[in-house]
Amino acid sequence: MAKASESKRTDDHETIRKWAEERDARPSRVKSTASENDTGILRMDFPGYSGGDELEEISWEEFFDKFDEENLEFLYQERTEKGDISRFNKFVNRQT
Repeated sequence: MAKASESKRTDDHETIRKWAEERDARPSRVKSTASENDTGILRMDFPGYSGGDELEEISWEEFFDKFDEENLEFLYQERTEKGDISRFNKFVNRQT
């Protein structure tokens, strides 16, 4: 049986959006990596936590366009080992 603190992977847009919204996270990009023709590196922004000055909020549409274009998967955790809601997440290449 899997522990709640174990990491999961998904490329499902609704799962990702629901996970983010439950944590008040916003779809964002790293400002310094964006250009006129490229969204840049994707991140989830948790207001009130570090990194806010480096991130810029983008629409879910732009976020998922880049997510699919880069063939990414969302690595995430629902809960910490102590049972608290986890904010752990990372974007990784999809496994084929």
